Amino acid sequence: MPLIFVGGLIFGFGLGFSHMARPEVVLNFLQFQDFGLLFVMGGAAVVSGVAFALMPRLRERAPLTGDTYGRRLKPFDRNVLIGGAIFGVGWGLSGICPGAAYASLGVGNVTILWALAGMFVGAYIQGVWRSQRATSESTPTGAD
Repeated sequence: MPLIFVGGLIFGFGLGFSHMARPEVVLNFLQFQDFGLLFVMGGAAVVSGVAFALMPRLRERAPLTGDTYGRRLKPFDRNVLIGGAIFGVGWGLSGICPGAAYASLGVGNVTILWALAGMFVGAYIQGVWRSQRATSESTPTGAD
């Protein structure tokens, strides 16, 4: 658990240091006015890619879960497209994504609590909808 905490601190500090925890910076990127976010995300992708390539060679099992390393591929389907579109609209309206929202709180942006509340409510509604859908699909609807 301390490793997760340290990782979160590093992630949050990086977001705050790069100013990606400020919604106006994100909105300027989405309006093609400032491409700093592109370089921050690109740098993070390179570091993550190197870590994902090296860790299975350095360790047999994941340090937090003890699971073996492996790829978990998910299908690219309608749910991915719809969920991505909804996420993108929320990102554009609030100017912040979930990880950066917490870092934004850390740099003193208290109004971001509205966006965080919306994220939690949206996730809750989606969870309720998914559980109701799973229940209705597993319940027989007619007699044989």
